[in-house]
Amino acid sequence: MSELTGLFVVKPESVTATKGKDITFVAKVDSSNLLRKPAMKWLKGKWLDLGSKAGKHLQFKETYDRNTKVYMFILIIKVVDGDAGGYRCEVTSKDKCDSCTFEVTVQEEQQDNILEAFKRSEKKQQVVQEEVDVWEILKAAKPCDYEKIAFEYGITDLRGMLKRLKKMKKVEPKKSDAFLRKLDSAYSVDKGKRIQLSVEVADPNAQVKWLKNGQEIKPSAKYVFESVGNKRTLTINKCNLSDDAAYECVVGEEKSFTEVFVKEPPVTITKLLDDVHTVVGEKVEFEVEVSEEGASVRWMKDGVELNRETAGSKYRFKKDGKRHILIINEATKEDIGMYYAFTNGGESKAELEVEDKELEVLQSIADLTVKSAEQAVFKCEVSDEKVTGKWFKDGVEVQPSDRIKMTHIGRIHKLTIDDVKASDAGDYTFVPDGYALSLSAKLNFLEIKIDYVPRQDPPKIHLDTSGTGNKNTITVVAGNKLRLDVEITGEPAPTVCWMKGDQVVAEAEGRVRVETRKTLSSFVIEGAEKPDEGHYSITVTNPAGEDKAELFIKIVDVPNPPENVKCTSVGEDSAMITWDPPAFDGGVPVKGYLMERKKVGSSRWTKLNFDVYESTTYEAKKMIEGVLYEMRVFAVNGIGISQPSTNSKPFMPIAPTSEPTRLMVDDVTDTTCALKWRPPEKIGAGGIDGYIIEYCKEGSDNWVQANEEPVGKNQYRVKGLPVGEKMLFRVVAVNIAGRSPPATLSQAVTIREIMENPKIRLPRHLRTKLISLVGEKVNLVIPFQGKPRPVVTWFKDGIPLEDKTVGTRTSEVDTILFIRSTERAHSGKYTLSVQIENMSDSADIHIQVVEKPGPPIAVHVTEVWGFNAALEWKPPKDDGNCDIIGYTIEKADMKTKEWFMVYEHNRRPSCTVSDLVMGNEYSFRVFSENICGLSDEPGISKNTAIITKTGLAYKPPPFKEKDISSSPKFTAPLVDRSVVAGYATAISCAVRGHPKPKIIWMKNNMIIGEDPKYLMQNKQGVLTLNIRKPSLFDGGRYSCRAINDLGQDEVQSRSWPGPGQVSLTAFNKAQHDKSPSPQP
Repeated sequence: MSELTGLFVVKPESVTATKGKDITFVAKVDSSNLLRKPAMKWLKGKWLDLGSKAGKHLQFKETYDRNTKVYMFILIIKVVDGDAGGYRCEVTSKDKCDSCTFEVTVQEEQQDNILEAFKRSEKKQQVVQEEVDVWEILKAAKPCDYEKIAFEYGITDLRGMLKRLKKMKKVEPKKSDAFLRKLDSAYSVDKGKRIQLSVEVADPNAQVKWLKNGQEIKPSAKYVFESVGNKRTLTINKCNLSDDAAYECVVGEEKSFTEVFVKEPPVTITKLLDDVHTVVGEKVEFEVEVSEEGASVRWMKDGVELNRETAGSKYRFKKDGKRHILIINEATKEDIGMYYAFTNGGESKAELEVEDKELEVLQSIADLTVKSAEQAVFKCEVSDEKVTGKWFKDGVEVQPSDRIKMTHIGRIHKLTIDDVKASDAGDYTFVPDGYALSLSAKLNFLEIKIDYVPRQDPPKIHLDTSGTGNKNTITVVAGNKLRLDVEITGEPAPTVCWMKGDQVVAEAEGRVRVETRKTLSSFVIEGAEKPDEGHYSITVTNPAGEDKAELFIKIVDVPNPPENVKCTSVGEDSAMITWDPPAFDGGVPVKGYLMERKKVGSSRWTKLNFDVYESTTYEAKKMIEGVLYEMRVFAVNGIGISQPSTNSKPFMPIAPTSEPTRLMVDDVTDTTCALKWRPPEKIGAGGIDGYIIEYCKEGSDNWVQANEEPVGKNQYRVKGLPVGEKMLFRVVAVNIAGRSPPATLSQAVTIREIMENPKIRLPRHLRTKLISLVGEKVNLVIPFQGKPRPVVTWFKDGIPLEDKTVGTRTSEVDTILFIRSTERAHSGKYTLSVQIENMSDSADIHIQVVEKPGPPIAVHVTEVWGFNAALEWKPPKDDGNCDIIGYTIEKADMKTKEWFMVYEHNRRPSCTVSDLVMGNEYSFRVFSENICGLSDEPGISKNTAIITKTGLAYKPPPFKEKDISSSPKFTAPLVDRSVVAGYATAISCAVRGHPKPKIIWMKNNMIIGEDPKYLMQNKQGVLTLNIRKPSLFDGGRYSCRAINDLGQDEVQSRSWPGPGQVSLTAFNKAQHDKSPSPQP
C-alpha cells in the first residue's frame, strides 16, 4: 500500500468564484526524494476524475523546475453553476501518496437592483410611487399576459427575465409509483473497468427493461441483469468508449434516466525532454517517452506547431513504441529556441543551443630561413577539410604565379615559393575563411658568404623512443597519422636517408614521406595501414662521418570479426553459442567479445552483455520458445571494437520432449523383441524427429543403440538378440533440442519365442452365408493367432485357390481375401487353413454372388369368364443364382395401353384377375422377383382377354364434324398508354378466328413494316406490339387489323373516336417527373 506522506509544497486553496470567470488552482510537489515523476489526479467530489473532461472548460498544465526539482500542476476552470462543490487533488509516486481538499463556491454577478438590468437604459424623471415586486406579478400571471406586464413596467429584456424566472420557480419532483429509488443523474467509470447501475422498484415482482440510447439491451456476458428483492441491477463489464451513452430503466410506463461517462486515462509524459547543446551542422534528437503506445504527441517550437506538412525536410518525426523523437538533420543558428512536446495529459520542454563549430589547428606554420634560389614551403593543417583560406604577406594578399603556388589538399594548406629571393622575406599569414583565426610565420632570407673553411663535426642522430615501450619500437593505430621528428646534428649539414628494408623512402608528396629541414628530419605516415608495418632505418652522412639508427614501426588496429558463429545446442528459453577467435587480432591481444541477437525478420539487434565476455562459448537466455533468432559477435581489443561477425544460421530455442509413455512389449521371438509405446505428453514447439531404441543385458549399464536413424513410428522390432538372455529396453524421443529422458521397461524380457497353437478368429458376419451383388467389391479381413507365424492356405470348394481374379494377402496377424468385381462364378465355399508344424485350424466361408432374375416364360391367358381372366406362366430360365420369391402382375387396356398393378409378391406361377371392364380387351405382363429385386424385362401374355356383354350390341350414331370456321373478332381492345421516353413499352389486344387470321399493325393508319424498333408477337391469339426505347416521335394512334378468308376486323378504341385506334403519348423523363400525366 502507498504511504501517506507530505509531498505537497503548495496546496490549492478554497475560493469563491464569479460565474463566467476563470479561476486557477496551483499545486506544487517536491520530487527531490522521488525515484520517478509523480502522478497528479484532480477529482470532483469522491469519484469524478476531471482528467477525462479536459477542454475549453477545464485546462491542465504542468511545469518542472530542474534547479529546485519541484513540479507545478495547474488546473484552470471556466466557472459555471455546476462547478460548485468539493474538490480533491491526489499525487502518487510508487509507494508514496498525498492528497488535499478545497471548495469552490459560485456566485452571480452582483447588481444593486437586478430588475434595473432588464429595463430601458434611458430614464425620464419618474413620479414617486409605491414599490412594485414585478417578480411576484410574473409568477402569478399567465404566459399570455407577459408582454402586457413588460410594457407596463418598462421591461425591454423580457426573454432574459423569463429565463431567470424559470430558475426561480421551484419544481417539486414528481413522486414515482413504480420506483422507490431511481438511477443517479450520472455515473463515471474508467475505461476497461466494471460499473453497476441499480434501482429499487416498489413491486418486488415487477419486470424491468434496460435501454441504451433508446435501444433495448439483451443480457450477455457484457451486460448482466440481476434481480434481488426490490433491487434491479445492470452490470456493464469491461467498459469501452461505445458504452459512453444514455441509459434508461423502464418499469411499465415509468422511466428512470442516467448518463454514463467512460473516462480514458490521459496520456502522460514519463520521460521528459533534455536540453541539447550542439554545434552547427550536427544532428539533433529530442526524445520524449509517453505512458501509452500509439498516443498522439504534438511538437512545437517557440509557440509554432511543427508537423509533417510545415516541417519540410528540416525536421523528421519518428515513433518507436512509447518513444517519440523529433530529429533535426543539420542544426543551424536558426534552430535555437525552446521546443515543446504536448500530450492530452502533460507537456515537456527543452532548450536547443547551437554554436559555431570551432576550427582546430592541427599543425601551425613555422618560421623558415632559406638561402637564395632555394624553395620555401609554408604548411598548416586544420580540422575541417571544407575550410578554404587566403595567404597574406605583410598584410597583402599573396597572388599565385609561376614561382608562387598555393595548394589545398584535404585538411592541409600549402604556400610554396620557388627560387627564393631577398624580396620574398617577410611575415606570412594564413587566414581561414569564416573564422576569426590566423596563422603566422616569418620567412628569413640568408645570404651565405664563405670566408673561411667551416668546422667539420661528424653527424649524430638524436632519436628518442623512450615513451614507446620496447626500445626503438613505435606503435601506431591504423588510420592515424605518424609524425616522427628526429633531430640531426653535424657540420657540414649531413645528408639524410630513410629506408624501409632495402627501399628508400622518397622526399616527395605522398602518404608516406620524409620532410627534411636543417637540423630536423621528419618521417610522416598519413593514415597508417597494415602494410606500413616493418623495420625502418635512418642514415645520416657528411664528410666527417656517418650515423645510423634502426626502428620498428608496429601498426595496430581493431581486430577482425569473429568467425564461424553457430548455435551448438538449444533449451526451452536458451541457446549455447560458440565462435572462433578472429583471424587477425589487430596486433593487440583480444580482451573479449560483445554479443547481440535479433529475431529473424526484425532489424533490431539486442545487446546481450555490456561488459567484455572473455570466453568463446556463451549461453544466451531469456528467449521465446519456437521463435527463430540470429546471433552476431564483436571482438574487442585495446584499440576498439571490430565489425560484427556474419550472422549465425537461424536457430530456435526448443526444449527436449518429455519421455515416451506406455512402453510395453508387443511380441518376443528367439532373436527379436517388438516394442510399442505412446508419444510423450509434453512435446513443445520443436516437435519430434523420431525415436531411438536402446537395450542392454540385465545387470549391465552398457546400453546399445538398436536403430541407426530415429524411427518415426511408435513401434519397433529389435533384432539380433541373444536367445534366452534377459534384456532391458528403453526408448528416447529426439528433436532439434536433443534427447528426451528415457522411458525404460520396469522388468527384463527373456528372449525366447512362446509357442501358441494356431487359431482362426472368424468374424461373426462371416459365420453365415455372405451374399454379394454382381459387380460389387468383396474385402474380407480374417484375424488369426499362433506362434511361430502360421502358414496360411486358401481353398475353394476343396481345391487350392488359383483364380487370378481373387486375391489374398497375409500378414503376421491376419489374412485378407479380396475380389475387385464379383461375378457369379465366384460363388462357392472358401476354406481358410492355418498350420504350424502338425497343428492346424480351418474355417469355411460361403459366398453367394447374385443378380436380378430373367423374365417369366410362357405367359398366357387360360380362361375368361364374366369379368375374370385366368393367367399361367413358367418360372424364368435364369433365377439370378438365388430363389424366386414372387411375381408382379400388371394389366393394360388395349385402347389406352396404360399398365396398372394387379398383384405383387405373388408366390404361385398362376393367378386370376378380377373386376375387368365389360367390352374391353386386356393384355397382361409378369415380372419375376428375387432378393435383388424385379427382373428388368417382363413376360408378356401371348393372347388377350376380351370381356364381352352377352345379348347387347351398341350401335353408335355416325360422327358429324362441326364447322368451327369464323371471321376474325377482337375479344380485348387496345388501351391508351402514356409512357416515359427511353423506357421500353408494349400495347396488347386479343383476337380469335378460324382459319388463323393475318395480323397487321398500323401507326396513324400507316402499316408498320419490318422496323427493328418494333417487335410483334402472337401467342394463342394474344397480340403484343413491343416498342423499344420510344421517343417523342413514337407518339401517335396505333391500330391492329386481323384478316382471314371469311372477313376482317379491327380493334375498337374506347377513348378515341374512330375504329381500331389507340393513342400513345411519350414524354421526356424530366417533363414527366414535374408535370401530371396527360388525360386522353
